[in-house]
Amino acid sequence: MVAATRALLAEGVTSPTVEQAADRAQVSRTTAYRYFANQHALLLATYPVLEAKSLLGEDAPDDPLARLDLVTASVCRQLVEYEPEQRTMLRLSLEAPRDRPPDLVLRQGRVIGWIEDALAPLRPRLSVVEVRRIAIAIRATMGIESLVWLTDVARVPQKEALATMRRSARAILRCALADAGITNLR
Repeated sequence: MVAATRALLAEGVTSPTVEQAADRAQVSRTTAYRYFANQHALLLATYPVLEAKSLLGEDAPDDPLARLDLVTASVCRQLVEYEPEQRTMLRLSLEAPRDRPPDLVLRQGRVIGWIEDALAPLRPRLSVVEVRRIAIAIRATMGIESLVWLTDVARVPQKEALATMRRSARAILRCALADAGITNLR
């Protein structure tokens, strides 16, 4: 069912239903509903990070750069693991009319929240707006859009593209800290 759901997403089905996944997986709908009570449960099983508020573990470091490294590493792993589905969601978002953007399950802006979570230790020194601005700038360098440009247009090997995105994220954070006069993170 999970593989069937991923295949449907990669083919452009924006929000596959339990019934569609069951048909694709060639299992009865009754069997499918025994495992997945609804579409939400199916999508969560397919992409467990959909509801994650944080990509940091219980023992996350206090250093924003170290926290950002953890988040960017996780985002890069997700890009590799779900690249076909991410590319399809990107294509669909680009093809949609501007006045009616589609409800794409993999294009909900989650990465910005995960980056903001990584930058949380900066909140005593930076406003919520400043932290958000930094998170958006970092997000602009990380994601399927950047991966597609780096690999398809610039012809950079995937591994190097991922490393470039991570270096860019760190550089943006360092620059923002310097601009804010933050030299000591303690």
